[in-house]
Amino acid sequence: MVIASPDMQRYFDELQRKCKEAHDIATAARKKGYDPDDCVEVQLASNMAERVVGLISVVAPQIIGSGVVERIIELEQQYGVLDWRVALQIALEVAQEKFCKFKDKKEAIEVGVRVGFAYGTVGVVSSPIEGLISIDIKNRRDGKGEYFCLNYGGPVRNAGGTAASWSVIIADYVRKNTGYAVYDPDENEIKRCATEIEDYHERVTNLQYFPSKAESEFMIRNLPVEVSGDASEDIEVSNYKDISRIPTNKIRSGYCLIHSSCIPLKAEKLWKQLSKWGKDFGMDHWSFLEEFIKIKKEAHAKGKGAKKQQTDDDKHKVTPDFTYIKDLVAGRPVLAHPLRTGGFRLRYGRSRTSGYSAQSIHPASMHVMNNFIATGTQLKVERPGKGAAFTPCDTIEGPVVKLKDGSVVRLDTEQQAKEVKKEVIEVLFLGDALINYGDFLNRNHLLVPPGYCEEWWMKELEKKTVSIFGSLDTYKLAEITGAKPQELERIFKKPLRDKPNAKTALNIARSTKTPLHPKHTYFWNAIDKTELMPLVDWLHTMRIETDDDGITKAVLQNNKEQKRVLERIGIPHILASNEFVVFRKDEATILEELLKIGSENAEEVKNCLQKIISDEKTKDTLDALNRHSNISQRDKCGIFIGARMGRPEKAKMRKLTGSPHVLFPVGEEGGRMRSFQSALTAGKITAEFPTYKCEKCGKETIFSVCLECEKKAKKQYHCKICGTIETDTCPKHGKTTPYVRREIPINTYFENLLRKMKTKTYPDLIKGVRGTSNREHIPEHLMKGILRAQNNVYVNKEGTVRYDCSELPITHLKPKEIGTSIEQLKEMGYDKDTRGRPLENEEQTLELKPQDVVIPCCPDSPDEPADAVLFRTTKFVDDELEMLYGLKPFYKLQTKEDLAGHLIIGLAPHTSAGTIGRIIGFSKTQGFFAHPLMHAAMRRDCDGDESCFILLLDAFLNFSRKYLPDSRGSTMDAPLVLTTILAPSEVDDMVFDVDREWTYPLEFYEACLEYKPAWELKLDTIKKVLNTEQQYEGMGFTHDTDNINAGVLCSSYKTLPSMQDKLLAQMDLAQKIRAVDEADVARLVIEKHFIRDIKGNLRKFSQQEFRCVNCNEKFRRPPLLGKCTACGGKIIFTISEGSIVKYLEPSMSLANKYNLPTYLKQTLELTKRRIEGVFGKEKEKQTGLGAWFG
Repeated sequence: MVIASPDMQRYFDELQRKCKEAHDIATAARKKGYDPDDCVEVQLASNMAERVVGLISVVAPQIIGSGVVERIIELEQQYGVLDWRVALQIALEVAQEKFCKFKDKKEAIEVGVRVGFAYGTVGVVSSPIEGLISIDIKNRRDGKGEYFCLNYGGPVRNAGGTAASWSVIIADYVRKNTGYAVYDPDENEIKRCATEIEDYHERVTNLQYFPSKAESEFMIRNLPVEVSGDASEDIEVSNYKDISRIPTNKIRSGYCLIHSSCIPLKAEKLWKQLSKWGKDFGMDHWSFLEEFIKIKKEAHAKGKGAKKQQTDDDKHKVTPDFTYIKDLVAGRPVLAHPLRTGGFRLRYGRSRTSGYSAQSIHPASMHVMNNFIATGTQLKVERPGKGAAFTPCDTIEGPVVKLKDGSVVRLDTEQQAKEVKKEVIEVLFLGDALINYGDFLNRNHLLVPPGYCEEWWMKELEKKTVSIFGSLDTYKLAEITGAKPQELERIFKKPLRDKPNAKTALNIARSTKTPLHPKHTYFWNAIDKTELMPLVDWLHTMRIETDDDGITKAVLQNNKEQKRVLERIGIPHILASNEFVVFRKDEATILEELLKIGSENAEEVKNCLQKIISDEKTKDTLDALNRHSNISQRDKCGIFIGARMGRPEKAKMRKLTGSPHVLFPVGEEGGRMRSFQSALTAGKITAEFPTYKCEKCGKETIFSVCLECEKKAKKQYHCKICGTIETDTCPKHGKTTPYVRREIPINTYFENLLRKMKTKTYPDLIKGVRGTSNREHIPEHLMKGILRAQNNVYVNKEGTVRYDCSELPITHLKPKEIGTSIEQLKEMGYDKDTRGRPLENEEQTLELKPQDVVIPCCPDSPDEPADAVLFRTTKFVDDELEMLYGLKPFYKLQTKEDLAGHLIIGLAPHTSAGTIGRIIGFSKTQGFFAHPLMHAAMRRDCDGDESCFILLLDAFLNFSRKYLPDSRGSTMDAPLVLTTILAPSEVDDMVFDVDREWTYPLEFYEACLEYKPAWELKLDTIKKVLNTEQQYEGMGFTHDTDNINAGVLCSSYKTLPSMQDKLLAQMDLAQKIRAVDEADVARLVIEKHFIRDIKGNLRKFSQQEFRCVNCNEKFRRPPLLGKCTACGGKIIFTISEGSIVKYLEPSMSLANKYNLPTYLKQTLELTKRRIEGVFGKEKEKQTGLGAWFG
């Protein structure tokens, strides 16, 4: 039983009850025999130990029920959950066959290492069965024993560098304790390592970590086991070929990954663990890691001396990081260059839908960026991490924009932004980016100064009030500030929404000696201090108008140069008739006070300010103002963060190539559409099929149940000489196959199924696959395809219907946001809000339960919403239960809203373990909203990646491992195992750093000013409440949002129809945003996208295949016949001239318009000549994109 409160325990009990109910129904259906196995093939797991065993049972089914689960739990009690020693010990004991027997010692060792590896990856990813291909036992060159050779494949990368590295140590621990010798590399094998890694890095893909030659050679000399792998690339290594103990001359991706981004990169982390207890486990021979770390530091120390000196001299310097902008894609805009003033202003905190890598911006910011950024859109960011999914938050600062009439406006609401977005000609400041403290903590990033904000101001005012009066007495504070007590109470209660006017803000600052309120503080440090005096001289000419309440406005003659300075500071104002600059009441009041405008001794005041500015001790513009005025201010700029658009948000039903409804082959008879209608017209299908024989009527069938008499049929096997036999081994010729290529009378099968369904009608288009790709060529039952087509849903590689969507975090919600009634929410256990009050209205805030999810139902998306797809999927499942299995329907939904309360399986890419989720509502976004713990259980953060979900009973009924392709990596992204109850201590540990605070303390902001490491601050995080009742509940958030459905719901990137439109919008936005250098964007678009595309397609043109327009048959070279040899159809190119030249004219136009470097222009000219050399000069040119830039 998990550690949880009684309420939470009841919630988990309800999840398990519903899961068992669906499992029981699926078990009864499976026993009918219509599926590859008679039992549900999704292994249920209530803890990590069961998950590990369930995953490894794919390759070693005998370990189920052998006692491995119980032993893992014992070891966890001894060493601790997720302790690396648990993996070592359980791997050794499995290898020693203490739990079950294996066919030989080699298999026992392999399974043992896989179990330990699976424990290290918390039983979620398929790397232990796909990434670790095998373990060979080889002879040493000196004949003194045998050693281990670990063969890795590309899927090992999904384990992560640490876990993959640890698998090598696990294997070595098993090796040492089972009496095998150490690996003895020769010089050629040692030198091959560095060569192969370099070839992989330069000719295949960039490695996360590229070790030096000295590192690689030292590592391979000292590793006690050999690391190898299958050839994964068609490219041969450049040197050191034909080595006797290395089976291939081709590049091996698994080998390169282990020797670069795994052990070398994670050496410090590995040694940190082994240095503590390695000697106790007999692993002290791994002490070579300590020396390796020294070699690594020396190898990478070159060129860093100057950088270190700079850091020592100026520790407060934050340098721009251009990493995020290097791989720019055309059509996806740059939103801010690194550290550029006007970019996203750093603000610390967490909204209800941010944290765990996700960040929030103001909804108004989304609108002024040409609608490119929507809820769920991924941005590549400068800091603290690499990527982030973005969500809306309306209690942070919005953008400051300049309108066509010259006015400067601060957009505080989404409605304001909608009203003026078409009038915006420049975005002066993008607004805040709200980033969780936990993201800085997890990335080990220094805390950097944020811009001055309301929550910081409030902490300073609270501290000052307590120091003056001994308590937080708003009435006494009102007396000395002249403000109304009720007004102060509102400000103290809701500082992010209720803000003082200028007069009150000045009175508070003056009487309490605290900094001026952020609303009335401008971006003074956005200009140089030398620019301040001319501005002040101009502002002193303004005419101030007053009434009984004080200043009403200020007017002065327009000065273009000084007005531009005003814009750069972000001071709102109006430009009237292009002649007068007008400040409204608040701005006029602030400027009058700070700059002492209108004072009798104006010249003396200005002279005094000039002396302050000229003083070398004056650091910047804000420092000058603070020394000049009796009102102190803090820096509102803080740190600006660069960003560019990554991938757009996504929410759509997943479809395989060809959009099949069923995993049933249609062969060539299916035609281009792979349709059963074409096959029915042909009257046959020719493909690989299994053979079954009905023991009652004696008829042969391709299904495991006879269509005539509804009895289970017996599997037949095929011997190439004897033909069909009943055993899997031919007594005369040995090996057989469980399938044979043959023709089947598809019309007979189809008519029988229609009779069983009691109908004569069927959908106009039912699509299958060209051929099955699984090992035994088992087809899915054809009736499932008919029913899917009827309900307009599509099948995936393992037999389920899936919906892909962007991952977004959420910890709190309001009933009005999710389209679920209060009565329904109460039935699901949401009877109280975060303040403990009974749930009565749609505005109350509720804390989300850990396995509840809100699914995407975006009205603006071009793709179908999740509720529509899932609703039809329930109809499909009910139909198959009734028509195929002869059982009662399960869901029986009347409306889409009835989906609330039903269970799904959440599954992330590259993983093999799903997690139970319960639908509680529907957002208008394209994000899969779930608790950070739920995302962590799926081994994902919210940096813009996507995951998918499957209807629970759909997976139980229709998933089969036997449908999976017979290729490496096929078990990735398949629900082999299902976690029923989420255990926080067993999820991805990145989530442990997410904080649970309602407010950040003043000490936090003070630490930011000092650039302290994030770990020095001891805020309340999830890690601190693990293994307590609070681990599932009690989350806080610092910034509320009125509605999570605010802002842009669908990125314009998805709705703009062509690359021309996308590029036009990208360059328009680059010109509009002050923090973006449009010429640099043009250069990056050409260098990183267009020119690579042009050259790549030109190269492929000479290597291309040709294809038939009718049957899609492909040819390396055109047949001499001049037409398709299969069907006589027309032969065409697969790469056309248009695909090569499409970006040439736009590139040249961009280069000329933005006056890009001569070298780039010449490169384009040479590329143009190469193209003309192939196609000639007189060919028609595609100028659609280029015409605009000319």
